[in-house]
Amino acid sequence: MADTTASKNQKYFNEQASSYDTKHEKTINQLIAHIQKRKDFIGAQWVVDDSDDEPTTEADGSHKPSVDKDSVRFLDYACGTGLVTRCVGIDISENMVASYNARAENQGLEKEEMYAYQGNLLNKNDPNPASLSDATFFNFDVAAVGLGAHHFEDPDFAVRQITARLRPGGVFFILDFLPHEPFDGHQHKAVHTVTHHGFSEERVRDMFTRAGVGKGFELQDLGSGVVFAGMGKDGSDMKRRPSFNRKNT
Repeated sequence: MADTTASKNQKYFNEQASSYDTKHEKTINQLIAHIQKRKDFIGAQWVVDDSDDEPTTEADGSHKPSVDKDSVRFLDYACGTGLVTRCVGIDISENMVASYNARAENQGLEKEEMYAYQGNLLNKNDPNPASLSDATFFNFDVAAVGLGAHHFEDPDFAVRQITARLRPGGVFFILDFLPHEPFDGHQHKAVHTVTHHGFSEERVRDMFTRAGVGKGFELQDLGSGVVFAGMGKDGSDMKRRPSFNRKNT
C-alpha cells in the first residue's frame, strides 16, 4: 500500500482500536456531554424513546421491537469506535469498525440500529466505491464527522462527498479543533496522521460554501478545552479547544 494520508490513518487507527476507548475515556466522556447538550443546535428531529411500545410480531411468531416511522438516519463518517453516534458508521480502519460493532453488540443493539462498515469515500480515484453505493448509504437525515477532519488530506472534498449522502434538508456537522500550534517536537505516533492544525470559523464556512451547503452555517465554540492524555510533548497531556460546526442542506 502506498504511504498516503489514508494509509497512514488506516494503519495508526488499526493499531489504536483495541485500547482507544480506555486510553481516552475522560476525553470521550467530555465530548459526549458536549454533543448531548447540543442536540437542539444540530437541528434534527430526534427519535422519541419508544421502549414502552408494544413489539410487533413476525410471521414466525417471534417479536421485533417497534421502529418509529420518523426515526432519524445518521451517517457517522470516520466513526472510530462509536464516539459520536449510534447509527450507520463508515471508517477507513477495519479494526475501529470491529470495535464499533462490538460496542453495538454488547449493548444489545441490532444491525439496523448501529452498525459500521469499513470503507473510504475520500479516495479521489474511487469516490463512490461499490461497497458503499446501495441505499443503506444514502438519504441520511444527519451526517457527522467527529474529530476526523484534521486527519483528512482534502477536507473540502470530504465535505462534498459526505453531504452528497444526505437527504434534501438534512443536517451536516463537524466536531473538530479550533486552530492550534503545530505538533513540532511531539513524538506521539498520531502526529504523522494529522494534516490540519485545527480549523477557523472562516475556513470551515469556506469548506461548506465550496460544497454548496454554506447557507445557514453556524459555529459554536465549546469553550474550555478537552484533555488528551499523553499526547503532548514528551508524553505530557495535550489540551485542545473544539468547536461545533453545522448547517442544514
